Amino acid sequence: MLASILQFVDGVGIAIGVPLALLALLALPLVWWMRRKAAVHAMPFAALEIVVQAVPRRSRVRRWMLRLRLLALASCVLALAHPYARGGARRETRDGIDIMLAFDISSSMLAEDFLPQNRLEVARTQVKEFVRMRESDRIGVVSFAGEALTQVPLTADHQVVLAAIEQLQPGQLDDGTAIGTAIATASNRLRSASGTSKVLVLLTDGVNNRGQVDPRTAARAAAAFGIRVYAIGVGTEGMAPVPVGRGLFGLRYETQRVEIDDALLTEVARATGGRYFRAKDAAGLQRVTREIDRLERTPTLARRTLPRSEWYVLPGAVALCALLLEVWLLWRRVPIP
Repeated sequence: MLASILQFVDGVGIAIGVPLALLALLALPLVWWMRRKAAVHAMPFAALEIVVQAVPRRSRVRRWMLRLRLLALASCVLALAHPYARGGARRETRDGIDIMLAFDISSSMLAEDFLPQNRLEVARTQVKEFVRMRESDRIGVVSFAGEALTQVPLTADHQVVLAAIEQLQPGQLDDGTAIGTAIATASNRLRSASGTSKVLVLLTDGVNNRGQVDPRTAARAAAAFGIRVYAIGVGTEGMAPVPVGRGLFGLRYETQRVEIDDALLTEVARATGGRYFRAKDAAGLQRVTREIDRLERTPTLARRTLPRSEWYVLPGAVALCALLLEVWLLWRRVPIP
């Protein structure tokens, strides 16, 4: 019988560790019996006016108050046992793909040509917005400057990805711009991914001047693994304030010519079936990330686990109603027909 109670009904469960609370239900018949036995030997009363009332009316009220009290106790026990309906699973079509973000954190990303913010802050904001748009994707992060480092492997936990992007700062790696190394590092993470669609979003503001891997060679290797590269050149054309060192009051800036190797980035992207974009301001970078979001939508069949439905509120509400009704009967001394 206890096993039947624990099972509740088909598709309904009881929280592990708490079902022992159901054993308290066995005490309710004992409470009923002791109450009835006490009624034979004594006639309890709480006020003089109860005594003068008719015996049948008093007896009926007392019996109903006892029933309500037992109902409240039983409902509290069921609520403590934490009943719930299992959620199950459902198959649905989603737009899930695997994406690696290669983020340039060289010192030139502090250039202040995206006023009122520098390139890094604007890029960080827009990339985080892009991550939030990709709810169904697995996303990873590679940071690079003169070398490349995986910050987050592919994961569906986007809060981890957003936190990693927020922590990216120039100075964490040797300075420089190793575009080939960044592509190779990110591609190595993507090549063994289980998804059918693999994308590398490369965001940089410079010219390849560091690393042992040629960007074109890395792009051909990425294409062999079915990885598409979307390259984004971040920076204005012409002159921009660029940090050249530290002074007494922080970074020292000089106005220098902006150099981004558009031809190389275009060649790298085309070799993999991707595209190259140039973002000259914050609005342009926002348009680029949204365009990439629009281009990379691959429907996939996914299995979604549905949340379970909690049922402890129902017996809790019954217990509360029973207690309130008992209090009302005690207060009003209403006869029960």
